[in-house]
Amino acid sequence: MRHHHPWMFYIEPDDFEQVVPKMRVWGGTGIIARIPNDRVAQAILDANVPTIALGLTDEQLLKGNPLSRLSDVSSDATQVARLAVDHLMARQLTHFAYVGIEGRAWSRRREEAFTSSLRDLGHVPHVYRPQKRQRGRKLDKELEILSAWLQTLPTPLGLFACDDERGRQVLEACRLGMLKVPEDVAVLGVDNDEVFCDLCDPPLSSIVLNAETAGYRAAELLDEMMQGRVRKTRKVLVEALHVVGRRSTGVIDARDGDVAAALKFIREKQGNGVAVNDVAAEVAIPRRRLEKRFREVLGRSVLDDIQLVRLERSKRLLLETSLPIYKVAEMSGFGSCSYFINFFEQYVGDTPRRYRLRLTT
Repeated sequence: MRHHHPWMFYIEPDDFEQVVPKMRVWGGTGIIARIPNDRVAQAILDANVPTIALGLTDEQLLKGNPLSRLSDVSSDATQVARLAVDHLMARQLTHFAYVGIEGRAWSRRREEAFTSSLRDLGHVPHVYRPQKRQRGRKLDKELEILSAWLQTLPTPLGLFACDDERGRQVLEACRLGMLKVPEDVAVLGVDNDEVFCDLCDPPLSSIVLNAETAGYRAAELLDEMMQGRVRKTRKVLVEALHVVGRRSTGVIDARDGDVAAALKFIREKQGNGVAVNDVAAEVAIPRRRLEKRFREVLGRSVLDDIQLVRLERSKRLLLETSLPIYKVAEMSGFGSCSYFINFFEQYVGDTPRRYRLRLTT
């Protein structure tokens, strides 16, 4: 708004009972809105002004549905699921579950991508299905039902919640069921609302979405549509960036105590200034034995794990700071800038500079 025009906004305060104003009477010339029901859909279509929808459902996207002609903002479910799977698998968990929200297309898409990724890896995840009866959907009753369901699942369990609010409810259900987090159930959410996640007990790990940049792109697109420069339907994708790990996923399955201790040490140090010999010394076993156990348990070397932790730290520095590339290389533990650039491009498919530009502009 500040960059393009001094816009006026009509913002409906109640998130789940949206009302579209009489656009011609009010003088509105563009809409960005979630379309939860037929009433809102018809009001938006009747307004006949440039519109960007938030997360259209599969039904709304069907050819022939008039809503399918709208531009749309949606998250990349495959990226979200891949980050969730990688984060939970790195904790050496072998049992997994998903808790979503009924009637939300984005939640179902995340469920499908998450379960598909795990099945490809040989795991059959458990999926929570909310009660169909209205009484079972009330929060206090559903927490009891969710808690009872969680108690039937094998542990230690890696649970992916469709968003941070659902993740908080899972934490509460674990508390009701006397399940320890993260020892029995490691819980991961989406959106990374930092205040919200830090207020959870324990603090909730969460996947960061590139929402700010996507919001900017959506506003920029609407401005171009209102000025007649863009007439074709466009899609604005909200990329999944990385995971902010907090205590809700802080445990690594100790099938091998030495490997678990080594992983904990590497993550605490963020891979910075850590060599394989340092890890072996911390765990107090010979390097060759530690390497053998890493291969047996994780299928990768100690150095591989150090480098992957460094890579995740470098991604965060690229997206959350304006540090020059050489400084990112130094602070994430790679040392040589040229080596960092080559390593990053090999694993990410982009140079650090292109990665930063793609996700922040």
